[in-house]
Formats: sequence, C-alpha cells, structure tokens
Amino acid sequence: MKLYLVQHGEAVDKTVDPDRPLSGQGEKDVASVASVLARALVAPEKIMHSGKTRARQTADIFEGALGARAGAVEVSGIAPLDSVSEFADRLQGDAEATMVCGHQPFMGKLVSRLLTGDEDVQLVEYTPGSAACLERCPHGGWILIGFLRPELCQRE
Repeated sequence: MKLYLVQHGEAVDKTVDPDRPLSGQGEKDVASVASVLARALVAPEKIMHSGKTRARQTADIFEGALGARAGAVEVSGIAPLDSVSEFADRLQGDAEATMVCGHQPFMGKLVSRLLTGDEDVQLVEYTPGSAACLERCPHGGWILIGFLRPELCQRE
C-alpha cells in the first residue's frame, strides 16, 4: 500500500476570511505538486481530507489531477491536534493506495509515528502543499519513498 500524506496549500489569513480557503499561491503550489505526481503516474484509490475548507480544496485539486476511484471524502480524526496513533491504527487494514490531505502538526507527526513509532521524532519538514509518500513493507512497517515540496516543482 502506498500512502500519500499532504499538507494543505497556503491559506489566506483568518482576518481576510475566517474560513481560511486556499490563497492564489496555495492553489498554484498544490497544482504544481499534483502535476508532478500525475506525471509520476500516482493514482490513489481514495483521497481523504479534513472538514476544513483548505484541506477540501487541496483534495479537490489532487483529485482533478490524479483521479481517485472513490473520490475525495471528508473524514474525522485528522484535524491539526488530533491523535495520530488513532488514525495510524485505522490505516492498518487498508490495502488501497490512499492520499490524506490535512494539517500541521498532524501530518508531520503521522509520518514520524508510522516510520519510527514515535510521533515526536521530526523526520520531515512540511511546508504548505508538501506531500510525503510512504509504502507499507511486507512485514507491516512503513518506509518513506518520497517527499515533495512545492519549491522543488517546476512551475508550469
């Protein structure tokens, strides 16, 4: 199973819009990462996102670029301060390639929890729009097979 863990793109400040949708730059950054992943033939079966507007918009951009048989769906348990252990346990039964569009610090802690068992060991530095790709090993553990930040993508 491949697991793509994405931080939502840059959002507007809450003083501009309390709902904090993606900014124009956030939309561009997410689209550039999605374009690189599409060229790499990334094809998640499902895309999950939190209920926050910026995560839903990020998921929608990825769905448009990559497709997803099950579409983009809202799930609970991936808010910024939710328990990564609970969500990691939920992933154990999954066999399908899955993308999760969420928030910091949750995404970084989830990567650390899956790779080391300790959510407090910082392994990656997310910036808005970044994507980590993990793969489940035959023995059940996880390995990091890629990490992509928007500034590494060629702008189209």
